[in-house]
Amino acid sequence: MLLVQNIRDHFNEVAEALKKRNIDGKEILEQIVRLDDERKQHQRILNEYQSQMNNLAKEIGQLFAQGKKEEAEKKKKTTQTLKEEAKKTELLMQQSEDSLRAELIKIPNTPHTSVPAGKTPEENQVIKEWGTKPALSNPLPHWDLASQYSIIDFELGVKLTGAGFPVYLGAGAKLQRALISFFLDENIKAGYLEVLPPFMVNEESGFGTGQLPDKEGQMYHMQLDNYYMVPTAEVPVTNIYRNVILKEKELPVKLTAYTPCFRREAGSYGKDVRGLNRVHQFDKVEIVQIAHPGKSYLYLEEMVAHVEMLLQKLELHYRVIKLCGGDMGFASAITYDLEVWAGGQNRWLECSSVSNFETFQSNRLKLRFKANNNKTYLAHTLNGSSLALPRIVAALLENNQTTDGIVLPKVLHTYCGIEKISLP
Repeated sequence: MLLVQNIRDHFNEVAEALKKRNIDGKEILEQIVRLDDERKQHQRILNEYQSQMNNLAKEIGQLFAQGKKEEAEKKKKTTQTLKEEAKKTELLMQQSEDSLRAELIKIPNTPHTSVPAGKTPEENQVIKEWGTKPALSNPLPHWDLASQYSIIDFELGVKLTGAGFPVYLGAGAKLQRALISFFLDENIKAGYLEVLPPFMVNEESGFGTGQLPDKEGQMYHMQLDNYYMVPTAEVPVTNIYRNVILKEKELPVKLTAYTPCFRREAGSYGKDVRGLNRVHQFDKVEIVQIAHPGKSYLYLEEMVAHVEMLLQKLELHYRVIKLCGGDMGFASAITYDLEVWAGGQNRWLECSSVSNFETFQSNRLKLRFKANNNKTYLAHTLNGSSLALPRIVAALLENNQTTDGIVLPKVLHTYCGIEKISLP
């Protein structure tokens, strides 16, 4: 959520930044300033009433002490009138605050100055590319390989739940477990503390990281308890520090977590979402940082480099993309996507997003730190997929298929206990 004071102090800059998201935000920003003025006016009147009541209380005490009971009673009536007016003003102020908040939560984060303008994924910027595309002869897509090797059963998932809930079997299940352990181990080596959070969160947690009210249509909602299945570990992990004031020396906080992720992905149809390309339940390992505002962009680059290292160890051809304003998530100030090449489909598949949210989430979360000067500031929050499994599995199966089985990268041999997946 944007800071009202920042909107007031940098009105034109905020309006111009929103244009990168293809949003003409001037009207709503003006409304926010008007509502804030209204709220401040009610606050001033309320403060004046309070000051008058405090002065009257002193006078009434003195009058009673002097035996001037009649005068004291008259002033008590004046005090009662002021109390009633103060209650009315307090109600008006609350209404202004509620209206102000309702307008603020409609506005996405303002993009960083380095974010390119654009409306579609085609306008994203390719920053770098690593490795080479595998040379394959008549390659199969992963959904055919999964069936041939009996490692993923999509139809069984439909029977048990519905489309988008695959069942992993044998070496497929072992590969999932191996990747989760590998990602967590590497994250821990990089200084991240592993946590295992709940897989359901409350509404306040969803609001804190920006999923609510923006993405409620994509989240699975347990209406009886008003809980939401996690769309990503980012939500529970970042909310660990909701309403917390950290010490500056405690920054950066670095956390990693595995969770299954649940997303409706409404309107997902066609060949581009076949197999593991887009599913409703999938496994993902996440990295989260809570950082000093002056260092968050250094940590962002470090996080991207860390995810690149994982892909390099998996021997996967990948590229790094900076998203344009129109393709970024609601809460993000800047996002880098990492995409792996899937040889069986002859296309790129996104496998990670690494984002800096600056103070957008921390303002909602009231996540602050006390600096060495004893002043309190909002922290910056960052997160990244490290990594999401479905498309990594798709790329590993497709790129490493041979006539003699699916060869696994060396880094997974110990984790899997096998060097290749053979035909049953």
